[in-house]
Amino acid sequence: MAHTIANKEKLLLRVRKIKGQMNGIEKALEQETDCFKVLQQISASRGAIQSLMREVLDGHIKEHLGNHVSNEQREKEIENLTSLFKTYLK
Repeated sequence: MAHTIANKEKLLLRVRKIKGQMNGIEKALEQETDCFKVLQQISASRGAIQSLMREVLDGHIKEHLGNHVSNEQREKEIENLTSLFKTYLK
């Protein structure tokens, strides 16, 4: 997980922003904000989560599927990623 350690502060900042967005959605619902504005906030949050996923996934692929990885390790990582995508894309 060296890639997440190297980018730890950047990733944590993204997570904190996502938490803020989630809190904003909760507040909007509590205040009975116009549904279109709530939908916009949900859409922005989804984009932020997908961006975080992309960044961590990119690092993971480079770290765990690079040329320095044995064929056996690579096959295991491919299985792991396949399983991950099945749950992510549900």
